Amino acid sequence: MATAARPHPDARKIYAAQGVRALAYGFGSVLLGATLEARGWSGARAGLLFAAVVSGIAVMSVVVARWGDVVGRRRFYFLLFCGFAATAVVFAFAEAFWILLIVALTGTLSTEVIESGPFTSLEQAMLPSVVPASSRARAFGTYNAIAALAGSTGALLAGGSALLRDAFGFGIADQRFFLLLVPAAAAGALIARSLTDTVEASRTTVRRAPLERSKKTVMRLSALFAADSFGGGFVIQSFVAFWFRREFDASLETLGLVFFGAGLLQTASFLAAPRIAERFGLLNTMVFTHLPSNLLLAGIAFAPSLPVGIALLLARQVLSQMDVPTRQAYIVSLVDPDERIAAASYTNVARYLTRPVGAAFAGAALRAAPGLPFLVAGGIKTIYDLALYAWFRRVPLGAGDDHAAT
Repeated sequence: MATAARPHPDARKIYAAQGVRALAYGFGSVLLGATLEARGWSGARAGLLFAAVVSGIAVMSVVVARWGDVVGRRRFYFLLFCGFAATAVVFAFAEAFWILLIVALTGTLSTEVIESGPFTSLEQAMLPSVVPASSRARAFGTYNAIAALAGSTGALLAGGSALLRDAFGFGIADQRFFLLLVPAAAAGALIARSLTDTVEASRTTVRRAPLERSKKTVMRLSALFAADSFGGGFVIQSFVAFWFRREFDASLETLGLVFFGAGLLQTASFLAAPRIAERFGLLNTMVFTHLPSNLLLAGIAFAPSLPVGIALLLARQVLSQMDVPTRQAYIVSLVDPDERIAAASYTNVARYLTRPVGAAFAGAALRAAPGLPFLVAGGIKTIYDLALYAWFRRVPLGAGDDHAAT
């Protein structure tokens, strides 16, 4: 079992796999938005591809929830990284829209670096197996901070690809840089193969119905997370990159720097959130840091210039992601110990199922008014926060909790 001073070796490996994947996703999310805009794709067509990416994440997350423990967590983890490598190769060379659409549905590509579909579901199930309850919130804070830092570095490298091409005259299309994701996927696959049996579910967990006492609670929580994710679908990172290029003609280098800065702010907030939660509680930290971030998100719609839009985006990043590690710790603390795998999987699946709907509507909203996606996202997320607090402020925690949320 892990200790606070020296994490379990498998915990360190999960952190490392999360890091290399986030590096690749940070690079790919900026590159994807920029290359679609460079091709002259309409907002509706780009939104459809983003929706396919998120739909694939949702579908594969359902598969993980149902078959992850049957196939084996380590084996499934390894196969996902192999699929990620294959997807990167296709995106590097394919030109036809329908090919990209089909490959996007495999669920191995992500438009976000923090919560990336089936990978995240497996990691959230494996990490509590090697982390003691007393340090669970901080473990999830570290887990997400690594992803934010790696993802922001990847975004910065995406801007660097354009600088290198201009400096050295590379005769290479932007999309060829998707090949750089392949080494990251290979590294993740090797890490997955090196995990031990400790991260696997017990035979009893695989055979029995995983939700009993907390079924209604988890279903209600899943519904709320689905609403929040629907709002978030309007402003996925690739869409934000697309929007800044379209509205303000932001360069790829600028976008890389912006998302790098956003990632640094996320990293700091992920590390701070568990410490705030130790003082004020997990639920309070989730809600009362998220509410002001929604106002900043809506404010981007009225940004008169690129600097103002960037300032609002970065200000939002300081607060908007504090609910991620606290939410992850809250879920596994809310239910009984033998319900944690199912609770993490079902709540994640709920988020992934509705996000593609928001992503698909983002293109239509953009046609109606340039800033409408940000207004819709901010409004939906505000309703989610208020409902979450109203419904769960008096819900008791399950057995085995670290008693951080009250």
